[in-house]
This record gives sequence, C-alpha cells and structure tokens, in this order.
Amino acid sequence: MALSCMAQYQLSAPMIRGTEFLHRGCSAMRVVFLEDVSGVAQGGDVKEVKNGFARNYLIPKSLAVPATHNALQRVAKLARQAGVTRVRRLSDMKALAEELQGRQVSVEMRAGTSGRLYGSVTNTIVAEALSELTEKDIDRRMIEIPEAIRELGLYDLGVTLHPEVEATIKVLVYPIGSDPEDMLAAIEAREAAAAEESEDDDDDDDSDEDAPEAQAPDESGSDDEE
Repeated sequence: MALSCMAQYQLSAPMIRGTEFLHRGCSAMRVVFLEDVSGVAQGGDVKEVKNGFARNYLIPKSLAVPATHNALQRVAKLARQAGVTRVRRLSDMKALAEELQGRQVSVEMRAGTSGRLYGSVTNTIVAEALSELTEKDIDRRMIEIPEAIRELGLYDLGVTLHPEVEATIKVLVYPIGSDPEDMLAAIEAREAAAAEESEDDDDDDDSDEDAPEAQAPDESGSDDEE
C-alpha cells in the first residue's frame, strides 16, 4: 500500500530535514502554522498547502513547520503564542497608522514636458519610498492604487496595514532632476488659483440671481386709444 506524503516524511524525518523532503515528489504538504498568514491561516492552524508554497515561503520564513507528531503535540501552545503575537501586531500597526496618517512621500519619475510619466507609479515604488522614509518594513501589498498613476502630481493613497487598520498618505510624483518642493509649491499655487476662480464664478452667479428682471412695456394704453 502506498504511503501518504506525511507518512513518508515521518518515516524519513530522522534522516532528512523537512525542507529537503519537500523536493521529493509530494505535491502537497500538511503543515502547522506558527504565525498568522493573511488569507491563508492563523497561527496554530493545521492545513495542507502546496509543496512549493511550503518549501519556498512558509518554512524558510518560519511561518509554518511540517505537521509531524511532535509539531501536532504543540498545536495548542502555538495557537496561544500566535494569539499573543496577533494582539501585539495589531497594537504595532495602530501605532504605525498614526505615524503614517497624512504623511507625504516623494517619488521621482521620468516624465515628458506635458507631465505624462514614462511608465507608472507602482505600489512597489511607493512601498520602497515609504519604507525608506519611515525606516519601517512596508509591504507593497499594503499600498492601494485604485487607478494607475501616469502623471505628475499629488495623490492620496490608502495603506492597509492590517485587516482592521488603515491609513491615508500623500504621494508627490515629481520629475527627475527637479526639486520636489518646487513641484509641491506649483501644485498648491495652481489649486489656490482654481479655488479663487471658482469663488469668482459663484459671485457672478449670485449677482445674476439678485438682478431685477426687466419689465415688459405696457401696451394697454395703445389698445384703448381710437
């Protein structure tokens, strides 16, 4: 009778390591999660995952271990530890959100004279700039870009740090070789001019509404004359 991948692993465990065993033909691996993995499992969960996912990501990053007998005996303890880590991470992400909220990060891009970019601003570019600015590890998947950024300007972007924690940052996209402060000043001047023009238009509309309507001439007298 053919042995399952897990049974083969348990028989071979004294001789080879789990990461080595995963190369030997099993398409899936049952693992115990040591920490929460967003969208996959929580710490303490026991799940079967794809071989490559376990070998290339979960095990090397110490997010999970093969579900051996010893590992399964530690599931309850691992779940408690993961719970403590989960609470601490939520607290850390809330603190980071307060630090990031409203903060501006500048991104230098190649652009034409019209302000059109050669390429676009990606979440990887923003995450790297934000990580450098804050000296914190910001994952690119945390950055939300609803529409492709293909022009110079100032943009508001959302950052999802945790399923329960979000922040909004400002991203200034300026051309290579220029001063970001000059770019920001130009944007602010343009917005101020647009706001002033809008106010003038509103004043003109109010004046038109307040003006008395022209009275039609009274022609009744001419009708009465013979």
